[in-house]
Amino acid sequence: MAKDEDKAPEEQPDRQEQVFLREVDEAVRDDQLKNFAARYGLLIIAVVVIGLGSLAGWIFWQNSQDEDSGLRSEEYVAAIDSIRQNNLDGAATALEPLMEADQDGYRAAAILLQANIALEKNEPKKAIAGYAKVAGDDSLPQPFRDLALIRQTAAEFDTLKPQVVIDRLKALAVPGNPWFGSAGEMVALSYLNMKKSDLAGPLFAQLAKDESVPPTIRSRALQMAGVEGVDAVDVDGDDKKATPLNAGAAKGEAKE
Repeated sequence: MAKDEDKAPEEQPDRQEQVFLREVDEAVRDDQLKNFAARYGLLIIAVVVIGLGSLAGWIFWQNSQDEDSGLRSEEYVAAIDSIRQNNLDGAATALEPLMEADQDGYRAAAILLQANIALEKNEPKKAIAGYAKVAGDDSLPQPFRDLALIRQTAAEFDTLKPQVVIDRLKALAVPGNPWFGSAGEMVALSYLNMKKSDLAGPLFAQLAKDESVPPTIRSRALQMAGVEGVDAVDVDGDDKKATPLNAGAAKGEAKE
């Protein structure tokens, strides 16, 4: 018992020392936290503010884009309405803001419509320049560029050398291509102008047989294939073959 009583007083300082050290440790941590806040507090606040500002800016940009697209849509609809009313000058005016639109689709459509209006107003040079602008713009979607190339070539077909037409459109004048009808017909006619009936006839026959080609082009192609002495499917018959024509006779009839 005496030994236990002797140890008790020695343990008291140990416990007091532990409590003291714990208080000191907590005080040091508090000081470190205060120093950290004093040193980096403004930086943290700045980062948070910048982050929130960026988020707000992005939301504003998105809303602006939506509003801008809505405005472009209204301008385009106004131009279409003017065309339906045969007010070509009004349509051209409505399209002017769209000519430099940020949206590629609206810009390309506006330039094409302006070119169509110019062609309708018997201004072929202006129309051809518009088509060429779209066809040569690599930033625009390919369908717009292909359509522009077709329209450009059709507008100046009579002034182009046949080989130029073929070089321009040969990539489009293949079955399965969306522009096979228009491109194929111009390429086939160019072959004829070059006295290459062996290439023109089969191409006309392909056009006549292809159900994806517009009916008017298929009808003309059927006739031209017959003129060249090439059998083709009769688009108006139930899978019947067109009557084979003698090439010489057919050409004679065509001249009449």
